[in-house]
Amino acid sequence: MGDSDFTDLRGTRFERADLGGARFTAVSLDGATFRSCELNHVVMRGVELVDTTIDGEVRNLVVNGVDVAPLVEAELDRRHPDRPRFRPTTADGFRAAWDLDERLWEATVARARRLPPELLHASVGGEWSFVQTLRHLAFACQSWVERCILRDPSPWHPLSLPWDEMAPRPGVPHDRDARPSLDEALALRTAAMAAVRRVVDGLTDDLLDTRTEPLVGPGWPDEGETFEVRECLLVVLNEEWCHRMYAERDLTELEKRG
Repeated sequence: MGDSDFTDLRGTRFERADLGGARFTAVSLDGATFRSCELNHVVMRGVELVDTTIDGEVRNLVVNGVDVAPLVEAELDRRHPDRPRFRPTTADGFRAAWDLDERLWEATVARARRLPPELLHASVGGEWSFVQTLRHLAFACQSWVERCILRDPSPWHPLSLPWDEMAPRPGVPHDRDARPSLDEALALRTAAMAAVRRVVDGLTDDLLDTRTEPLVGPGWPDEGETFEVRECLLVVLNEEWCHRMYAERDLTELEKRG
């Protein structure tokens, strides 16, 4: 099929668009970028997938008849021996995971401090800056631990940073362009981490399976929702692990700039 046979939609931006059930036949997606997109139950036949990078939650991904997700997970665990410790199943395991997380982030922050301050506000490949990452992790701890477990209906600080695609919600800050200093972002981050520390220090195996009270007031997660304590803490640990890996990746590029 020649270029003349295509409808030219190059450069089109689809934002907050529902394309569920759409069919793509003889379509060129060369150079396309997908950010924060849901691709559940997608079927691809006769595709060319070359020089493609996928970062995200991958489950039940079958490539040429092989479920590759377990292979990817096993390889990530092999490369990062600490990674399985961020999927604990007992109260002691959660305490050990948080101990480790604090140590790992201490080293990452020390690495960041060696850079010129302006680079800590720089983006690599369109991703969050280092300071924005700290602000987002504060938001995650505040949302899943302070709001869900500790029952604070509005635990956020004006510098707390939700994910970019979150629609505005009453009472939830979303100032992506704020530029606090590293120490200001760390103060926010440290306070949120202290709340997690209080919870894990008092954790028991029975408490892990306890459901939280229905959430009160607008915010995130949604009002009325309830979760197992285990689920809330696993969300936080996953955020902590993933965003530290992103930060370490980007610090390598920023060190070249600085």
